[in-house]
Amino acid sequence: MGATAGAIWGRVEQQDFRSRVRGTLLGVAVGDALGAPVERLGLDGIQEAYGIEGIVDLAAAYGRRGAVTHVTQLTLFSVDGLIRAQVRRDTGAWHPPTDLHRAYLRWAATQRDWGPDERRKDDGWLAREEWLYVRRDPARSLLIGFGDDNMGTLDAPKSPGEAGPEAAARSAPFGLLVGWEPQLVVQLAVECAAQTHGHPVAYLTAGAYAAIVHGLARGDSLDAAVQQTLALIGPRPGHQPVSDALQHALGAVRQGMPTPARVGELIGAGTAEGLLAAAVYCALVSEDVRHGLCLAVNHDGPSAAAGALTGGLLGALHGETALPPAWLAELEGRPTLLELADDFAMEMTQGPALHGPAGSAPGWLARYPRA
Repeated sequence: MGATAGAIWGRVEQQDFRSRVRGTLLGVAVGDALGAPVERLGLDGIQEAYGIEGIVDLAAAYGRRGAVTHVTQLTLFSVDGLIRAQVRRDTGAWHPPTDLHRAYLRWAATQRDWGPDERRKDDGWLAREEWLYVRRDPARSLLIGFGDDNMGTLDAPKSPGEAGPEAAARSAPFGLLVGWEPQLVVQLAVECAAQTHGHPVAYLTAGAYAAIVHGLARGDSLDAAVQQTLALIGPRPGHQPVSDALQHALGAVRQGMPTPARVGELIGAGTAEGLLAAAVYCALVSEDVRHGLCLAVNHDGPSAAAGALTGGLLGALHGETALPPAWLAELEGRPTLLELADDFAMEMTQGPALHGPAGSAPGWLARYPRA
């Protein structure tokens, strides 16, 4: 990856950035948690279980209200990998896809181990969070992609036929690299998506989602962020289904009141580009975050991924204070999400004060080892 552009961080800018980082990560998790109980239900089943309006509040999944799925788990490890990449850069090593792959392998360990292994000194703090050591229905493509140490690349991707939304759903954190040029954000998201999802639709959707979040985190409107994203992915081979889906989402906004049928039509077969189109649509037509997320999960498609993608957009756009407080109060893992969000914001705005050639804070390196 190339060099990054430096941002100027005054106090107001730092506070705004931290609010958007928190909003993005909490938004992903809240949308994920809202969709989790109805993940395997079609719209008829959702309405039968929760009434004609569908699910409009957190409900029980995995034995509790506010439980998250593998989407939130992997999003957390995306953030962890990005911080570790910045820290490891001091050593002269700079290849973020490798650092992200190592982070995802740490997630894979949570799916097979009983709990944290204290003998793994280089795990850092996130991999020692015991609540993450549960399986929350990870897709087979994820378990295959991170089932061994071999890293998928664009030249030799894992699961080259896999076009599902899971890689895109973990990619919001790439968009929070606001000091990076947009094309580098797209490239990183694309390369990391190919570690599990080798179909161009899947990895280009991941790049497009990261680019939209990037625009929002920089203060753009959602429409402007989507337009810039279309220009960014347009030159890439295989972009047409993703570009068409985003254009379809923009056009759907002008077709009357939002309905589950319209969201379902955008989702289509449930592949990555359809889920992104639905998320963009739900964020564009939403009256507020609650309305947008409820719209995003009540349909025949994958509800958790749709909710997570939509929540990431709304959180990046509006910041943490726009999220429904009653939902945050019950959200599984909220302390971890907030701690990681604040660490990410601190690394991106004040990294040189935490580590560098002149000296490093021991506590920071214990949390995010360079190895």
